[in-house]
Amino acid sequence: MESNRKEDFVFDQPRTMEERLRLARILPERLAFRLPVAVDPMDGRADQAFAAWPERIYVLGVGGRVEYKAEPGPFGFKPEDAEEALKRLVAGG
Repeated sequence: MESNRKEDFVFDQPRTMEERLRLARILPERLAFRLPVAVDPMDGRADQAFAAWPERIYVLGVGGRVEYKAEPGPFGFKPEDAEEALKRLVAGG
């Protein structure tokens, strides 16, 4: 995506867990996100379980239940919908 190139936000696919963890820290640091980031093991089990490619936003509840699933990103992201799902979850609903 050209906008990613302009922003120097294009990376090679990580080959080790250390590389994957290093890349996972870039988004919260560079965009000042203040939320936990989960990193899929190298075997891709979360990607397989949640059909996470291309990237998606998920909100998981108790026991790993999917409370919200965004359309594929980046254009399918609706952070306001994810926020509402989080609010409902925190409120116990």
